[in-house]
Amino acid sequence: MLATDTPTAGAIITSAMQTILVVDDEAKLRELMRLYLTQEGYRVVEATNGREAIFVARHEKPDLILLDLMMPEMGGYDFIRTFTKESSTPIIVLTAKVEDHDKILGLELGADDYVTKPFNTRELIARVRAVLRRAQKTPLEPEVLRVADIVLDRGTRTVQVAGRSVDLTPSEFELLATLMAAPGQVFSRLDLLDRVSGDAYEGYERTIDVHVRNLRAKIEPEPRHPRYIETVYGMGYRFALERPAGA
Repeated sequence: MLATDTPTAGAIITSAMQTILVVDDEAKLRELMRLYLTQEGYRVVEATNGREAIFVARHEKPDLILLDLMMPEMGGYDFIRTFTKESSTPIIVLTAKVEDHDKILGLELGADDYVTKPFNTRELIARVRAVLRRAQKTPLEPEVLRVADIVLDRGTRTVQVAGRSVDLTPSEFELLATLMAAPGQVFSRLDLLDRVSGDAYEGYERTIDVHVRNLRAKIEPEPRHPRYIETVYGMGYRFALERPAGA
């Protein structure tokens, strides 16, 4: 269920009619989310389960997916496993589960954020905006970042590590770009959450640990002994400074 709140003024302009796919088997909840998202200026399409959501997503090309986990025919986890192989569309998981394991599993499979039911519509809209914002290019920052043997191109949303192409989720991409833009600088989890999502919610900062773990698995030669993304214990993370040859 949703804890309702008043839609914010001027949102229709900021969202520019982006399309959001709402996937939930509860018709009343889909109707409420459609109401509030539409009032915020988003175009909303719906699906009742993961199998239907794959069909809708392929045809509608949504900018973001709001995904329930517990559904018949194909649940949220199976949808993420299937759909992220063919698309980098950002996903926010909607879950009534409160265990950290369930939230972390969704992030590890490729989701970008999660919201626990019941939730306030203001928080939901804030998270929708934040995830959409970080999925878009930031024009004032350098288009191409080159640090060590990693090349990150904001324009094409591509990453190469030692000449090898690596597929990242929008959250992983923004996290890597933030760290690469300032090698050696230490970012706290809340700093990174703010840079990545646009909103630093205490209690959600540990999601950064999951994104870092996923990112290391994709770019590090030995994820257990990271070369690029260093943990600064008690503080946060940093991108390692390049070492002189032979060092």
